[in-house]
Amino acid sequence: MMTQAHEIETLEAFDRHCAAGLSLSRCILQSLDLTGRGAVLADTDVHGAIFLGCHLPQGSEVALRHRGALIFPRLPSLPFNPYQPHLYEAEELFDAIVRGEPHDGALDARIYAWHQAQGPQPSLGATLATSLHDHSISDALDEWCHSHPSDRAIGIMGGHAAARGTDEFRAAARLAGSLTRAGRLVMTGGGPGAMEAANLGAYLAHQPEVLDEAIDILTAGGDFRDDITSWARATFEVRSRWQASGESVGIPTWFYGHEPPNGFASVIAKYFSNAIREDTLLQRCRGGIVYLHGAAGTVQEIFQAATGNYYAADGEPTTPMVLVGREHWTHTLPAWPLLEALGRDRAMGTRLHLVDDIEEAVEVLLG
Repeated sequence: MMTQAHEIETLEAFDRHCAAGLSLSRCILQSLDLTGRGAVLADTDVHGAIFLGCHLPQGSEVALRHRGALIFPRLPSLPFNPYQPHLYEAEELFDAIVRGEPHDGALDARIYAWHQAQGPQPSLGATLATSLHDHSISDALDEWCHSHPSDRAIGIMGGHAAARGTDEFRAAARLAGSLTRAGRLVMTGGGPGAMEAANLGAYLAHQPEVLDEAIDILTAGGDFRDDITSWARATFEVRSRWQASGESVGIPTWFYGHEPPNGFASVIAKYFSNAIREDTLLQRCRGGIVYLHGAAGTVQEIFQAATGNYYAADGEPTTPMVLVGREHWTHTLPAWPLLEALGRDRAMGTRLHLVDDIEEAVEVLLG
């Protein structure tokens, strides 16, 4: 029987592992600076070890390969790490904002500019780098979510058009706060609008008395479409005033890189591939998915989840789907009649809900 590979993602973990006299065989070492660990590497079994983008002692690569190690080298001239060992945090993606500089110098903006520069037919090197990166993000998300049962993860889907300060924005924040206080993990698409509102609501879940004040600060920062720098600075003003009292996940994409990620998710799993991002988000929300007002992207998410539910094997649990806003989902964008028709005579039919407001959505999801 093959044993599971052991991942080592920090230098401290590497030192502990080797100090315990353990072999590196079947270990995966990710983005480590091992330039000062030449003696340890020489004295340790590395057969079957995989080194992903590690800095290695000068002249050691040939010897490591000869001893059975597999080495994936660092890729040059990239603004991102294709072997990203952890999920992003807001301070990392908005590093320029934290330093008091304009957003176009931030890591997130620089990665998006690189992505745009690749054009509609990127080179093999570019697609390899982005594929490695997205695989690393999925791995990091798996690790982070290990302690969060998927049946308690609830997705809140909605468009970027919900402006800060609107009733729609406030409702999304209250919804996420209610779910977080009930012990659910909120997951969103990680962008602005309803997604930002939901991550904000989770961030301030146990401080609901300050939610309106926080939204007022955000509203003064304006719309991301007018000035991302001002928009993002308002985020960090809120974060500086109030510490997070609840967790949430944001899963955005550089495919829609003109929409910046919001800074209120506890962790940010940002992908290059929107298809992988969508599937990752929907597959993890086994506790239910709420659909607020949205346009094409939200409609796509509705029927992507519906397809999984529709073809679920007998006895396999389906994900509850809650559409909020009867007028919107029956007349403005009439997704509900088709969804209801798909659910007829299917197990998923009992898991479909159309409600008027977020209070009803909370009742459905918390039962």
